[in-house]
Amino acid sequence: VQLQASGGGLVQAGGSLRLSCAPSVRIFSIYAVAWFRQAPGKEREFVAAISLSGGSTYYADSVKGRFTISRDNAKNTVFLRMNSLKPDDAAVYYCAAERYGSGDKRASVYDYWGRGTQVTVSS
Repeated sequence: VQLQASGGGLVQAGGSLRLSCAPSVRIFSIYAVAWFRQAPGKEREFVAAISLSGGSTYYADSVKGRFTISRDNAKNTVFLRMNSLKPDDAAVYYCAAERYGSGDKRASVYDYWGRGTQVTVSS
């Protein structure tokens, strides 16, 4: 399974972006999906995750209330809506998928990773 993350870019602090994650497979609904991010010189960190149906979502404390993860299984896409962006949110954002997963915060459970999309936030 190959994942394509897109939607990154340059935005001013306080602005918004919507990231998309699309797979190379026809049926994405059997995969739990998560977003992680990695800033230069920092470890990769969990951002958000969503269950197979989209009924359960999980967020890092640092983004709770500002970011929303969602999925449209009919369109085979998972989204990450990011509002009220801060300079600390700047990073490369990666989507990851786990077949029949539950939406986990641990990077180690995810079998498939996209290449990432750059998010830059200017102050």
